[in-house]
Amino acid sequence: MKERVVVLVGLWLMEAWEGHLSPIFSLSPSPDPLRSPAGVTLLCGVECAPPWTLGVRPLLLTPYLVRDSVVMCVSVRGVEVRRRRAGDVTPRESSPFINNTDQDQENYYDGKNMALFEEEIESNPMVSSLLNKLVNYTNLTQGVTEHEEYENEEGVTKIRVKSPQMGTFIGVYLPCMQNILGVILFLRLTWIVGTAGILESFAIVVMCCTCTMLTAISMSAIATNGVVPAGGSYYMISRSLGPEFGGAVGLCFYLGTTFAGSMYILGTIEILLTYIVPNAAVFVAEKKEGEAEAMLNNMRVYGTCCLALMALVVFVGVKYVNKLALVFLACVVLSIMAIYAGVIKTVIEPPDFPICLLGNRSLQNHNFEKCVKTEVIKNVTYTTKLWELFCDSHHLNATCDEYFTLNNVTEIQGIPGLLSGVIKDNMWGDYGPSGMLVEKKRQSSVPAQDNSRDIYMPYVFNDISTFFTLLVGIYFPSVTGIMAGSNRSGDLRDAQRSIPFGTILAIATTSFIYMTCVVLFGACIEGVVLRDKFGDSVKKNLVIGTLAWPSPWVIVIGSFFSCCGAGLQSLTGAPRLLQAIARDGIVPFLQVFGHGKANGEPTWALLMTAGICEIGILIASLDAVAPILSMFFLMCYLFVNLACAVQTLLRTPNWRPRFKFYHWTLSFLGMSLCVSLMFISSWYYALVAMSIAGCIYKYIEYRGAEKEWGDGIRGLSLNAARYALIRLEEVQPHTKNWRPQLLVLLKLDSDLGVKHPRLLSFTTQLKAGKGLTIVSSVLEGTYMTLGAEAKSAEQNVKSAMHAERTKGFCHVVVSSNLRDGFSHLIQSAGLGGMKHNAVLMAWPGAWKQAEDSYPWKNFIETVRETTSAHQALLVAKNIDKFPSSEDRLGEGTIDVWWIVHDGGLLMLLPFLLRQHKVWRKCKMRIFTVAQMDDNSIQMKKDLQMFLYHLRLNAVVEVVEMHDSDIAAFTYEKTLVMEQRSQMLKQMQLSRNEREREAQLITKLGTKSHGNLNDNATATPDHRVHMTWTKDKLITEKNRNRSEPNVGVKDLFNMKPEWENLNQSNVRRMHTAVKLNEVVVNKSQGAQLVLLNMPGPPKTKGGDENYMEFLEVLMDGLDRVLLVRGGGREVITIYS
Repeated sequence: MKERVVVLVGLWLMEAWEGHLSPIFSLSPSPDPLRSPAGVTLLCGVECAPPWTLGVRPLLLTPYLVRDSVVMCVSVRGVEVRRRRAGDVTPRESSPFINNTDQDQENYYDGKNMALFEEEIESNPMVSSLLNKLVNYTNLTQGVTEHEEYENEEGVTKIRVKSPQMGTFIGVYLPCMQNILGVILFLRLTWIVGTAGILESFAIVVMCCTCTMLTAISMSAIATNGVVPAGGSYYMISRSLGPEFGGAVGLCFYLGTTFAGSMYILGTIEILLTYIVPNAAVFVAEKKEGEAEAMLNNMRVYGTCCLALMALVVFVGVKYVNKLALVFLACVVLSIMAIYAGVIKTVIEPPDFPICLLGNRSLQNHNFEKCVKTEVIKNVTYTTKLWELFCDSHHLNATCDEYFTLNNVTEIQGIPGLLSGVIKDNMWGDYGPSGMLVEKKRQSSVPAQDNSRDIYMPYVFNDISTFFTLLVGIYFPSVTGIMAGSNRSGDLRDAQRSIPFGTILAIATTSFIYMTCVVLFGACIEGVVLRDKFGDSVKKNLVIGTLAWPSPWVIVIGSFFSCCGAGLQSLTGAPRLLQAIARDGIVPFLQVFGHGKANGEPTWALLMTAGICEIGILIASLDAVAPILSMFFLMCYLFVNLACAVQTLLRTPNWRPRFKFYHWTLSFLGMSLCVSLMFISSWYYALVAMSIAGCIYKYIEYRGAEKEWGDGIRGLSLNAARYALIRLEEVQPHTKNWRPQLLVLLKLDSDLGVKHPRLLSFTTQLKAGKGLTIVSSVLEGTYMTLGAEAKSAEQNVKSAMHAERTKGFCHVVVSSNLRDGFSHLIQSAGLGGMKHNAVLMAWPGAWKQAEDSYPWKNFIETVRETTSAHQALLVAKNIDKFPSSEDRLGEGTIDVWWIVHDGGLLMLLPFLLRQHKVWRKCKMRIFTVAQMDDNSIQMKKDLQMFLYHLRLNAVVEVVEMHDSDIAAFTYEKTLVMEQRSQMLKQMQLSRNEREREAQLITKLGTKSHGNLNDNATATPDHRVHMTWTKDKLITEKNRNRSEPNVGVKDLFNMKPEWENLNQSNVRRMHTAVKLNEVVVNKSQGAQLVLLNMPGPPKTKGGDENYMEFLEVLMDGLDRVLLVRGGGREVITIYS
């Protein structure tokens, strides 16, 4: 035996083989491979003996990696062998178009002809390498081959069978035929035709087949838009509509497939106990009224046993199921051929299946042999078995049923044949309630007292109430199974060609079979026989079997094995579908079902499937189970059509299906038909199915894994967002539509984490307005050097937003300084008309202790920027003391101090906060300040009326603030403030000198406090202000230059001049102190205090004083929110 080794030689051949080379070396100048005596094939490289003949195990025998750049493929008699070293990481989902940045993989570069692209080749593959990967690319579905792998005890060697070789006929057409033609055709189609009539039955078939044909067209477009690598229909839906829709519909499709297994098993048991071995029943009714219940119990017992046996077969190995598939398919084909042969035979010689009628009522003739009341034997009249069923004795003078006495017994052929004209009688339906007699149309009878419900009467009854919508739900499962081809895409030679052609051809074939069967059944079989669901009138024969040729047993045996095969296929496919969903990780609690045996068999998923299937078997009625799985399949088909329509209308660049015979109108028609069939079949089942899908959707959206599959719903959202942004004019919205669109300016710590996460919590609590939220921060530096840090910081901010449940967008920018960065964000954040109108930031709490003036200068510049941009500004002091989103504040108040009107934002913010569960129990209080000449009583009434028109519930209080003398404390605060300000400006102190300055100011403040108190008592009207004369400033500057060691202490020893006082600073400080006293007195215990934020000075000369004024204004309060309006009304009394 000769092994063949294919070696592509890279840069590290000698090192890779570690000297174990054949003594024969030859280069291959041409693309044609050379062959050595050892059976070695060379591709552009070196000839060597097979490595295992040298006692050396190859390092890695995938077609991609041997050390750095050597690419090798080892083939042993056509079987691909793969080994991996211990510790190798399982690769990610492969794609030939994913750039691989690992230098050890697939970067083949010989350094001779492509030196110009040397840097490019390090990150991007050569075209030859890409094409090689495309040729060798395989990432297919879980098909037959995947579950016939062998895995040794180490779990490192896998032997795969040959590559998929199935064509359209074997791989798609026949599996679809087998799945579509099944239990409903053999057991219920004749009954549907007899009950609904030919016309209505034909309409049912046309509706259902049209639905599946339109779905197949949509599915073909999706399936041919690239390789469908895993999960079949589930993969198509999830990758087209996203993980939420994919998971919801995937689970619905799984439940439908599972209940289909129940339906096939119930059909198998019905055929077994009704037509093959009726004596095998475990439960036997003593009375006639208990026969139905006994039959249901038999179905449950035998169905459970059958389910256990089938599950065991699937557990042992799917290969046995696949080997039996052809046998089951042959049974289906033979059965269909027998039906058509029987129809043809009825033209020549109709089969002999007489039925007995009493008047116009059909009788169960398995209880008697002769369809006569009496018979004459040797001139002696004898009563028959039929007489005994209607009379109290076998004597001629016995008392008999009145209807029996008045009407004659007639015998007619149950299968009169194609040319008999019975088609006219079967053209229209014959619906009725449960227990209604099956009667022949146009047959005369003498009316009599109705004793038909007597338990001894051998009439044929309706076992269930019948109506058109019920028949639609029962029939629809007969057209499902169109996904069989797409589910086997891993076994197809050319899936993109085979799936559309094979699926559509199979649907066309089966639709033709169903439509012709409807017409032929109505044209060949008597109506009373068609409406006889279990064949009681034809001696317990399968009704469709009576039509078949050469024998009814062809249909009976064929349908039995067909149902068995379909049940096995359902139990094989459903667990793999559940396993695919579990392995995607989109439904966390299902992840346990992603595990299985060592060879990939989904053991846990099989157990789950068997458990759900048992629920359907316990229902025990095929007619009750069929509508359930109809709902789930229709849900699946609905979203297949939706996926195709969305992708078509979005016109995404990646939407390039090879199948061209589709249109979005066909997909929408398919969607409409699916929804219509759902509600026609059963409106309450439809609502339940949609509710289940909706719950799964919301669960995946809330708890599921975050997947990005390039799905159409994301594309639809993008298109909708683009369209909405274009329509959203870049003008100020109407006051009624105003809502806070927040730009949140965060500070980051040294580890690039969020410094104040409670700012995000507060943002979340403000989002009752449902506005835009943009969370931003700035890094100082250049983007070239801090680009990676910016991405890392953005991820940290996103994590903090997720932890605080803040819904919005995150953006971290890099700028040369914080001031410019915040300015750029204020100007450019947002898109089009969707821009922020308010800025939220934290108060720079430690601005006095900062080593430089940048923090408070940046803050003031941000205030000026927002004012210039006509945007509102919210500044939160002590933000770390604000409640988190998990806290629940008890009884308390949100106090609003409305000093000046700046658009009504002060009153709107508490209303929004109280919509959140954190602040819901807090009451709102509004305080306003009355001056000396104001009427406070009238102000309160007017304010209450204003709040009434604003629909705001709040307690109103007017605080009178009279003019008073400026206290000594005010002078003290002003003095200290100006001392610090003037010193920093005029002397340009160094960092060390500023530290000493802070200590000296503290000492001076203590000393001045005592002096000012004394002076204030004697001369309360004496207004003081410290200033520095021009001469002294010049003297001090020169002195500082000539004597650098002179400290600040000497400066404080100079007596300040108390003339020429700066009355403006004194008045501002006086206002801040007095207002702070009032606010602290009224609102010190409030949960939150909202204050008007004074505007910054017009000139930058008083910036430090402005910070001091705000500090004094908020002194003594725990949680404060300074609010500065954007210059426009945000709240209105009008509707």
